[in-house]
Amino acid sequence: MLTAAAALAAWLPVGHFHVGVFRALEEAVRAATGPFGLVIIFVYSFLIAFVLPLPSEVVLATPLRLGLGYWPEMAIIILVSGAGKAAGSVLAFGLGQEAKESGPVIRLLRRSRFDVVSLAERRTVQLAKNYGYAGLAVALCVPGFPDTLSIYAFSVLEEDYVKFALATFIGSAGRLVFFLAVVEGTLALL
Repeated sequence: MLTAAAALAAWLPVGHFHVGVFRALEEAVRAATGPFGLVIIFVYSFLIAFVLPLPSEVVLATPLRLGLGYWPEMAIIILVSGAGKAAGSVLAFGLGQEAKESGPVIRLLRRSRFDVVSLAERRTVQLAKNYGYAGLAVALCVPGFPDTLSIYAFSVLEEDYVKFALATFIGSAGRLVFFLAVVEGTLALL
C-alpha cells in the first residue's frame, strides 16, 4: 500500500526550486529518523518561518520510524513542525516589529527587485487587516503559499507575540493536516 508520506516523497522534487544548502536541508528532513529526526523537523520548520522559502510539506515525508505506527508519527511530525514554525515566527515577529519602526527598511523593500511589500500587501496584509490572527492562521493553511511572506507581512501589522505564535502554530498544523488529507484522499481513490 502506498502511504501519503511515500507519495509525498515522490511528488516533492528535491531542490527543484533550491540549490546547495536548501537541497541539503530538504534531504536531511527526508532522511530524518528517530528522536533526532524530530529535532531536524523542528529546526527546519523554525528556519522556514524565519528565513527560508522552502516547502513545509516536506516534513510529512520524514520516515521517523519511532515504532508508533503511521498516524501517531504523522501527528507527532505535525505538532513538532507547528511548534518549530511558531518559535521561528516569534523571531520573525520581533524583526517585523523593528522593521515597522524603520522607514528605511520599508523603503528598501519597496525598491527591491521583487517588490516584497506590494506582493505581501495584495493578499496577506488584507487578510491581516480584515481577520487579524485568524487571517494569519488561514493564510498559513494554504499549501504552497510561502510561509515566510505571510509571517513577515502579519508581523508588521500585529502586536501580540503569544497570539501571533499561536496563530502560526494553528495555521502550520492546519496546513499539514489539510495537505495530508488531500494526499490520503487521493490515494484512497486510486
